[in-house]
Amino acid sequence: MTASPASRHLELAARHDQQGNHDEAINDLARGTQAGDPHCARLLGLRLFTGDRAPLLPEPGLRFLGEACDGGVPEAAARAAGLLALGLHMPANWPLALQWLTRSASQGWLPAQQQLLALCDNRELALHATQQTAIDWSALANAVQLDSWRRSPPLVIKSDEPRVAAVPQLLRTEICQLLIDLVDRDRLMRAQVYDPIAQRNIVAAHRDNTLVTYDIHEVELVHLLVQARMSAACGVPERHMEMPNLLHYWPGEQIRNHYDFVDPSSTPDYAAEIALNGQRMVTFLIYLNDDYDGGTTDFPQLDISHRGTRGEGLFFINALPDLSPDLRMLHAGRPPTRGEKWLVTQFVRSRPTR
Repeated sequence: MTASPASRHLELAARHDQQGNHDEAINDLARGTQAGDPHCARLLGLRLFTGDRAPLLPEPGLRFLGEACDGGVPEAAARAAGLLALGLHMPANWPLALQWLTRSASQGWLPAQQQLLALCDNRELALHATQQTAIDWSALANAVQLDSWRRSPPLVIKSDEPRVAAVPQLLRTEICQLLIDLVDRDRLMRAQVYDPIAQRNIVAAHRDNTLVTYDIHEVELVHLLVQARMSAACGVPERHMEMPNLLHYWPGEQIRNHYDFVDPSSTPDYAAEIALNGQRMVTFLIYLNDDYDGGTTDFPQLDISHRGTRGEGLFFINALPDLSPDLRMLHAGRPPTRGEKWLVTQFVRSRPTR
């Protein structure tokens, strides 16, 4: 079967990118968009919005994402929602992000619909919506209290110095289940660690669980709202957060004793790394389920063994005020002995990441 002229532009753009000719790739995506291919419009919009091997042109990028959505790719509007909430190269705009998520849901994109159903703060309205054949997605969006995501429940201090704090009921059950449901299990990959000498991620013997990381082309509105809730709890700005990760453990899988800070003893040109990217000051975990046995988070030097409950957060400070490593913060994710374990893991830097 011969490819359509529009889809051939998508193939040509990929070929140009492989050859490093990114300007021609953008030109072919533009030609495909003009020929009516919404997939070309989606990719063109993403690249212009983010400046990914392309000029940084957020407004045209957003327009092309809208064209892709209207042309039959409603996922494109969800990508716009994530980028607007992320605040890449511009202030975050949550109300506008919610409008784009609603547009995606109204056009039939299931993950957008799942987010609105879970984010709706009128739980009676959300329950009623699930029983309807035609759902008013705008009504659900209007019942999302965006401001509440920048407030945190009270902390429970597990250790004052060094700081380890739990945040009971950080997320409600529906949000926890949503974060699990949004994971494409086919994308779960063996968790890796960064090798500063090789300057790449590698598989390490001390961890054998799996994870999924959301980059700027995949992040959802709900991920950014959850980051805001974590920011409110730990007191570090949202813009200092790396992209979110979700971890998954089968029985027997674990990450053994380790540190999360950027280690001067194994990082070439440590001072330049800290100046450019900052220290990993905070690690924030959110337990998304608790129907498993074992699986505690342990701090052997602090004599803390914590088993989180569903929706609970736990954060700890990895470095001292001068950004040097705090060697007391050795920790481990012990293996579940029964059932799967899911959690968010969020690293927070000492300087902005976006």
